[in-house]
Amino acid sequence: MNFVYSQSSLKHFFMEMYNILKDTDPKVLEIWYEISEIKFFIKFSNSELREFLNNFTCVSIQKGNYINYLVINKISFIIECFKFIDSDIQKLSDLLEYDGFEALIKNILLENNYNALNNFRFSDKSDFKSKTKQIRYEIDVIGLYRNKVLIIDAKRWKRKDSYSSINKAATLQLQRVIALKRNPEILSRLITKLSKKSDNLPKMLPFFLLPIMVTLEDNSIKISEKGVPLVSIYQFNSFLQELRMNISHFTTIKFNKLFIQTQLF
Repeated sequence: MNFVYSQSSLKHFFMEMYNILKDTDPKVLEIWYEISEIKFFIKFSNSELREFLNNFTCVSIQKGNYINYLVINKISFIIECFKFIDSDIQKLSDLLEYDGFEALIKNILLENNYNALNNFRFSDKSDFKSKTKQIRYEIDVIGLYRNKVLIIDAKRWKRKDSYSSINKAATLQLQRVIALKRNPEILSRLITKLSKKSDNLPKMLPFFLLPIMVTLEDNSIKISEKGVPLVSIYQFNSFLQELRMNISHFTTIKFNKLFIQTQLF
Protein backbone atom coordinates (compact mmCIF):
# COMPACT_ATOMS: atom_id res chain seq x y z
CA MET A 1 0.00 0.00 0.00
CA ASN A 2 2.68 2.45 -1.13
CA PHE A 3 0.31 5.35 -1.75
CA VAL A 4 -0.03 6.07 1.97
CA TYR A 5 3.58 7.25 2.05
CA SER A 6 3.14 9.89 -0.65
CA GLN A 7 3.36 13.55 0.38
CA SER A 8 -0.30 14.17 -0.43
CA SER A 9 -1.39 11.19 1.68
CA LEU A 10 0.77 12.31 4.58
CA LYS A 11 -0.81 15.76 4.43
CA HIS A 12 -4.24 14.14 4.37
CA PHE A 13 -3.39 12.05 7.42
CA PHE A 14 -1.90 14.92 9.43
CA MET A 15 -4.75 17.27 8.51
CA GLU A 16 -7.33 14.81 9.76
CA MET A 17 -5.37 14.41 13.00
CA TYR A 18 -5.21 18.20 13.33
CA ASN A 19 -8.98 18.56 12.84
CA ILE A 20 -9.47 16.05 15.66
CA LEU A 21 -7.04 17.81 18.00
CA LYS A 22 -8.14 21.41 17.42
CA ASP A 23 -11.49 20.75 19.08
CA THR A 24 -9.96 19.20 22.20
CA ASP A 25 -9.02 20.78 25.53
CA PRO A 26 -5.58 22.46 25.11
CA LYS A 27 -4.70 21.30 28.64
CA VAL A 28 -4.98 17.63 27.59
CA LEU A 29 -1.84 16.41 25.83
CA GLU A 30 -2.95 12.87 24.99
CA ILE A 31 -6.15 12.21 23.05
CA TRP A 32 -7.89 8.82 22.65
CA TYR A 33 -9.98 8.48 19.51
CA GLU A 34 -11.92 5.61 17.94
CA ILE A 35 -10.04 4.26 14.93
CA SER A 36 -13.30 3.57 13.10
CA GLU A 37 -14.08 7.32 13.18
CA ILE A 38 -10.94 8.22 11.21
CA LYS A 39 -11.74 8.37 7.49
CA PHE A 40 -8.12 8.03 6.42
CA PHE A 41 -8.01 4.48 7.78
CA ILE A 42 -11.29 3.18 6.31
CA LYS A 43 -9.63 0.92 3.71
CA PHE A 44 -6.73 -0.18 5.92
CA SER A 45 -6.44 -3.74 7.14
CA ASN A 46 -5.17 -4.22 10.70
CA SER A 47 -1.69 -5.12 9.46
CA GLU A 48 -1.59 -2.14 7.07
CA LEU A 49 -2.74 0.18 9.86
CA ARG A 50 0.00 -0.94 12.23
CA GLU A 51 2.63 -0.84 9.49
CA PHE A 52 1.67 2.74 8.65
CA LEU A 53 1.59 3.92 12.28
CA ASN A 54 5.02 2.41 12.95
CA ASN A 55 6.45 5.33 10.96
CA PHE A 56 5.37 7.85 13.61
CA THR A 57 5.89 8.38 17.33
CA CYS A 58 2.90 10.71 17.76
CA VAL A 59 0.27 7.97 17.39
CA SER A 60 -0.15 4.51 18.85
CA ILE A 61 -2.85 1.90 19.24
CA GLN A 62 -4.09 1.23 22.78
CA LYS A 63 -6.72 -1.24 23.86
CA GLY A 64 -9.73 0.17 25.69
CA ASN A 65 -12.42 -1.79 27.48
CA TYR A 66 -13.92 -3.23 24.30
CA ILE A 67 -12.14 -1.74 21.28
CA ASN A 68 -8.78 -0.41 20.19
CA TYR A 69 -8.21 3.33 20.19
CA LEU A 70 -5.80 5.59 18.35
CA VAL A 71 -3.87 7.59 20.96
CA ILE A 72 -2.44 10.90 19.72
CA ASN A 73 0.26 12.76 21.64
CA LYS A 74 -0.05 16.48 20.84
CA ILE A 75 3.59 17.40 21.45
CA SER A 76 4.91 14.61 19.23
CA PHE A 77 2.23 15.37 16.65
CA ILE A 78 3.41 18.98 16.28
CA ILE A 79 7.05 17.90 16.03
CA GLU A 80 6.21 15.34 13.36
CA CYS A 81 4.07 17.79 11.39
CA PHE A 82 7.14 19.99 11.30
CA LYS A 83 9.30 17.02 10.24
CA PHE A 84 7.12 15.23 7.68
CA ILE A 85 5.07 17.99 6.04
CA ASP A 86 5.38 21.71 5.42
CA SER A 87 3.11 22.88 8.21
CA ASP A 88 2.88 26.03 10.28
CA ILE A 89 4.21 25.16 13.73
CA GLN A 90 3.00 28.52 15.00
CA LYS A 91 -0.61 27.56 14.16
CA LEU A 92 -0.13 24.08 15.59
CA SER A 93 1.08 25.57 18.87
CA ASP A 94 -2.46 26.82 19.46
CA LEU A 95 -3.36 23.21 20.26
CA LEU A 96 -1.49 23.62 23.54
CA GLU A 97 -1.84 25.62 26.72
CA TYR A 98 1.14 27.30 28.42
CA ASP A 99 2.69 24.14 29.93
CA GLY A 100 2.33 22.38 26.59
CA PHE A 101 4.07 25.27 24.83
CA GLU A 102 7.03 24.85 27.18
CA ALA A 103 7.03 21.09 26.54
CA LEU A 104 7.09 21.77 22.79
CA ILE A 105 10.15 23.99 23.19
CA LYS A 106 11.84 21.27 25.24
CA ASN A 107 11.10 18.66 22.59
CA ILE A 108 12.52 20.83 19.81
CA LEU A 109 15.70 21.10 21.91
CA LEU A 110 15.79 17.31 22.28
CA GLU A 111 15.36 16.91 18.51
CA ASN A 112 18.50 19.04 18.12
CA ASN A 113 20.60 16.90 20.48
CA TYR A 114 20.27 19.15 23.52
CA ASN A 115 19.64 17.81 27.00
CA ALA A 116 16.72 19.77 28.42
CA LEU A 117 14.38 20.27 31.35
CA ASN A 118 11.35 22.41 32.19
CA ASN A 119 10.42 24.63 35.13
CA PHE A 120 13.71 25.06 36.97
CA ARG A 121 13.34 27.01 40.23
CA PHE A 122 16.08 28.34 42.45
CA SER A 123 16.60 30.74 45.35
CA ASP A 124 19.22 33.46 45.15
CA LYS A 125 21.66 32.64 47.95
CA SER A 126 24.40 34.99 46.78
CA ASP A 127 25.61 38.14 48.51
CA PHE A 128 23.76 40.19 45.91
CA LYS A 129 20.26 39.18 47.01
CA SER A 130 18.00 41.20 49.26
CA LYS A 131 19.00 41.04 52.92
CA THR A 132 15.39 40.90 54.06
CA LYS A 133 14.03 38.03 52.02
CA GLN A 134 15.13 35.20 49.75
CA ILE A 135 14.52 35.94 46.08
CA ARG A 136 12.99 33.10 44.06
CA TYR A 137 13.46 32.62 40.33
CA GLU A 138 11.80 30.32 37.82
CA ILE A 139 13.12 29.45 34.37
CA ASP A 140 10.71 27.92 31.85
CA VAL A 141 13.11 25.75 29.81
CA ILE A 142 16.84 25.06 29.96
CA GLY A 143 18.85 23.31 27.26
CA LEU A 144 22.47 22.11 27.34
CA TYR A 145 24.60 21.26 24.31
CA ARG A 146 28.34 20.95 24.84
CA ASN A 147 29.32 24.15 26.69
CA LYS A 148 26.24 26.18 25.73
CA VAL A 149 23.42 26.56 28.28
CA LEU A 150 20.24 28.06 26.84
CA ILE A 151 18.05 29.80 29.43
CA ILE A 152 14.63 30.14 27.80
CA ASP A 153 11.57 32.19 28.68
CA ALA A 154 8.44 30.95 26.86
CA LYS A 155 5.97 33.68 25.89
CA ARG A 156 2.65 32.85 24.25
CA TRP A 157 2.24 36.36 22.87
CA LYS A 158 -0.56 36.44 20.30
CA ARG A 159 -0.31 40.09 19.39
CA LYS A 160 2.31 42.58 18.44
CA ASP A 161 3.58 43.73 21.80
CA SER A 162 5.14 47.15 22.22
CA TYR A 163 8.87 47.60 21.82
CA SER A 164 9.20 48.64 25.47
CA SER A 165 7.32 45.64 26.89
CA ILE A 166 9.35 43.18 24.80
CA ASN A 167 12.62 44.77 25.92
CA LYS A 168 11.48 44.75 29.53
CA ALA A 169 10.70 41.02 29.40
CA ALA A 170 14.04 40.29 27.72
CA THR A 171 15.92 42.32 30.36
CA LEU A 172 14.20 40.34 33.12
CA GLN A 173 15.33 37.13 31.46
CA LEU A 174 18.92 38.41 31.38
CA GLN A 175 18.63 39.22 35.09
CA ARG A 176 17.56 35.63 35.79
CA VAL A 177 20.69 34.38 34.04
CA ILE A 178 22.91 36.78 36.00
CA ALA A 179 21.28 35.61 39.25
CA LEU A 180 21.88 31.98 38.27
CA LYS A 181 25.58 32.64 37.64
CA ARG A 182 25.85 34.32 41.06
CA ASN A 183 24.84 31.00 42.60
CA PRO A 184 27.65 28.77 41.24
CA GLU A 185 26.82 25.69 43.32
CA ILE A 186 23.20 25.72 42.10
CA LEU A 187 24.33 26.27 38.52
CA SER A 188 26.94 23.52 38.80
CA ARG A 189 24.30 21.04 40.02
CA LEU A 190 22.04 22.07 37.16
CA ILE A 191 24.75 21.52 34.54
CA THR A 192 25.72 18.20 36.11
CA LYS A 193 22.08 17.08 36.08
CA LEU A 194 21.67 18.01 32.42
CA SER A 195 24.93 16.47 31.30
CA LYS A 196 25.09 12.75 30.48
CA LYS A 197 28.85 12.73 30.83
CA SER A 198 29.54 14.62 34.06
CA ASP A 199 33.12 13.32 34.23
CA ASN A 200 33.98 15.40 31.16
CA LEU A 201 32.42 18.63 32.42
CA PRO A 202 35.64 20.26 33.72
CA LYS A 203 37.16 19.86 30.23
CA MET A 204 34.24 21.79 28.73
CA LEU A 205 34.82 24.96 30.75
CA PRO A 206 33.99 27.73 30.35
CA PHE A 207 30.24 27.37 29.89
CA PHE A 208 28.27 30.12 28.17
CA LEU A 209 24.78 30.98 29.42
CA LEU A 210 22.50 32.42 26.75
CA PRO A 211 19.17 34.06 27.72
CA ILE A 212 16.50 33.58 25.03
CA MET A 213 12.86 34.57 24.55
CA VAL A 214 10.79 32.08 22.52
CA THR A 215 7.43 33.48 21.44
CA LEU A 216 4.31 32.07 19.82
CA GLU A 217 4.16 34.73 17.14
CA ASP A 218 6.89 36.26 15.06
CA ASN A 219 7.84 39.82 15.91
CA SER A 220 9.71 42.50 14.02
CA ILE A 221 12.18 42.71 16.92
CA LYS A 222 14.77 39.92 16.62
CA ILE A 223 17.10 41.00 19.42
CA SER A 224 16.53 43.17 22.48
CA GLU A 225 18.48 46.25 23.49
CA LYS A 226 20.46 44.06 25.91
CA GLY A 227 21.36 41.53 23.21
CA VAL A 228 18.77 38.87 24.10
CA PRO A 229 17.47 37.01 21.01
CA LEU A 230 13.69 36.94 20.45
CA VAL A 231 12.75 33.84 18.47
CA SER A 232 9.32 32.72 17.28
CA ILE A 233 8.46 29.04 17.75
CA TYR A 234 8.33 28.75 13.96
CA GLN A 235 11.99 29.84 13.71
CA PHE A 236 13.27 28.08 16.83
CA ASN A 237 14.47 24.92 15.06
CA SER A 238 16.56 26.86 12.52
CA PHE A 239 17.77 29.19 15.30
CA LEU A 240 19.27 26.19 17.11
CA GLN A 241 20.85 24.81 13.97
CA GLU A 242 22.48 28.17 13.17
CA LEU A 243 23.38 29.18 16.72
CA ARG A 244 27.06 28.29 16.49
CA MET A 245 27.47 30.81 13.65
CA ASN A 246 25.36 33.54 15.27
CA ILE A 247 26.07 33.31 19.00
CA SER A 248 28.62 36.14 18.86
CA HIS A 249 25.75 38.55 18.09
CA PHE A 250 24.01 37.77 21.40
CA THR A 251 24.71 38.53 25.05
CA THR A 252 26.20 35.52 26.83
CA ILE A 253 27.28 35.09 30.44
CA LYS A 254 30.53 33.17 30.91
CA PHE A 255 30.73 30.62 33.73
CA ASN A 256 34.35 29.68 34.51
CA LYS A 257 34.21 27.57 37.67
CA LEU A 258 32.31 24.35 38.27
CA PHE A 259 31.46 22.85 41.65
CA ILE A 260 31.06 19.06 41.49
CA GLN A 261 30.57 17.18 44.76
CA THR A 262 32.13 20.04 46.76
CA GLN A 263 35.21 20.01 44.48
CA LEU A 264 36.02 23.17 42.53
CA PHE A 265 37.29 22.90 38.95
